[in-house]
Amino acid sequence: MSTAILTGQPVPGSSIEADLRSLGFDIRTATDAADAETLLAAVPGDQRVAVVDTRFVGHTHALRLGLTDPRFPLAAVPGAVTAQPAGRQALTRAMARENSTSGGTALAVDSLADRIVTALDADGGEVHRPELGSLVAVVPADPQARNEARQAVGAVDDEAVRLKSAVKARDGFFTTFCISPYSRYLARWCARRGLTPNQVTTASLITALIAAGCAATGTRGGYVAAGLLLLLSFVLDCTDGQLARYSLQYSTLGAWLDATFDRAKEYAYYAGLALGAARGGDDVWALALGAMVLQTCRHVVDFSFNEANHDATANTSPTAALSGKLDSVGWTVWVRRMIVLPIGERWAMMAVLTAATTPRITFYALLVGCAFAATYTTAGRVLRSLTRKARRTDRAAQALADLADSGPLAGLLVRFLPGAARPTAALSAAAGAVMVTLGAWLWGPSWWVVLMAGAYVLLSAEAVARPLKGALDWLVPPVFRAAEYGMVLILAAKADVNGALPAAFGLVAAVAYHHYDTVYRIRGNAGAPPAWLVRAVGGQEGRTLLVAVLAAALTARQFTVALTVLAVAIALVVIAESIRFWVAAHRAGAPSVHDEGEPA
Repeated sequence: MSTAILTGQPVPGSSIEADLRSLGFDIRTATDAADAETLLAAVPGDQRVAVVDTRFVGHTHALRLGLTDPRFPLAAVPGAVTAQPAGRQALTRAMARENSTSGGTALAVDSLADRIVTALDADGGEVHRPELGSLVAVVPADPQARNEARQAVGAVDDEAVRLKSAVKARDGFFTTFCISPYSRYLARWCARRGLTPNQVTTASLITALIAAGCAATGTRGGYVAAGLLLLLSFVLDCTDGQLARYSLQYSTLGAWLDATFDRAKEYAYYAGLALGAARGGDDVWALALGAMVLQTCRHVVDFSFNEANHDATANTSPTAALSGKLDSVGWTVWVRRMIVLPIGERWAMMAVLTAATTPRITFYALLVGCAFAATYTTAGRVLRSLTRKARRTDRAAQALADLADSGPLAGLLVRFLPGAARPTAALSAAAGAVMVTLGAWLWGPSWWVVLMAGAYVLLSAEAVARPLKGALDWLVPPVFRAAEYGMVLILAAKADVNGALPAAFGLVAAVAYHHYDTVYRIRGNAGAPPAWLVRAVGGQEGRTLLVAVLAAALTARQFTVALTVLAVAIALVVIAESIRFWVAAHRAGAPSVHDEGEPA
């Protein structure tokens, strides 16, 4: 239960109590500041509490935005302030200060809520103030101002604003113009029936898995159904976020489920297409695995670049300035959002091509589109990094080190690497990646590849031996991903035996889950996965060396079995630990990750 403490002189005809009750608040009324402090102390510390001026005039949705958003410990709109348990101590201190300043006198003129917010700001508290736009939230000083405020409330459609704000502020062209115009109404329909975002997210996953199953039939009817269901899954994927924004049902678990299920849906669909093609006599597992490797590396580029630069100081670049100027030209914004092939455009393309063509053509188009998008975005970020003057923080360096996923082998070798910091991390990582993947391509499963993998381990250790603060050090994690995944793909293809590529697909999927989970923990300010987990799954350099040894030492069929066993073992360990962590974080009330960034 949440509690709202009403302060100030009662206003006849005011709807404030009814509005607060509709938002789930239990109402308490304070006669003065001293009484408000007493009532605040009586509210259990594990409950949300709000202090609201009885003279408040505004839209219910303005109160909802200011008082019910679970992502912020402290939040306020004019005439109202709220605190979750994490911000309760700061609110209590601010109220005690105002009470001592005013001497506990009656609240006839000043708004206690607004004075508390001022005190919180003075204490350095981070008080969230939501963007209200055209929504009204004021504390009128006299009857005339109150009448004017009420007229302003009546002139704005609260529900229309709420529906509009349910749509993500920045999204892709397909999502913005082909999905969101109606999915927002589906989100409202779900809210009115008590459905939660997590339930809609789960429905989206189930729909995508059914789509993958339809694709796996290998029939034209199955492909058409798969395309339609994939689009429906994407509609539901948009709806869950819009439902969360519409009803402010944010949660740590929900943010993780939404992000994780997106990857699971897409990669399961790749597998379904590959199975369907196999039923028709066409082996496209290498294309499916290649698409997953490319897409995962694209995401790691995004994550690494953002983590390296989001808190950098003196972070300016002529390239970034030019990009900002282009954003002021309307059509260039949409072109640039489309050519990076975000999730909406990507899934729409897959759905149409699945229904109309073959899995092979679908994968060819996907690979070409994603390769172009990856080249465009990576080249732009490299250019920005080379032209910007930025000082990266220790936090950014630690995030990149966590994303690198270095294991015990690299940790042991780092101890023996001499010398001061060297600006060669990205070069060392790239050299190692080229050696191990080129060796796999030239020699296939052989001890030569084991030798190359050993050199890769040494170069990987050299790359992470010093803090990753160089201009291009954000490239280290994606290069490691490309090396590990690419070598597995090549060796499985070179094994030339049925089942090797599907087994490799499963292994890369399990490892990619571990890497995505690392990203979501860092974004949620929860740090990297525990050290024991990284040691248990070997680190990226350990897994690369192990796969090379297995390929050289075993027959092709034995290698396939080994890949399958390794995939299952890694999946069980990382998924079990991931579920444990996120469920525990959800129960502890950790704040959710904001979802207004770049489209995935």
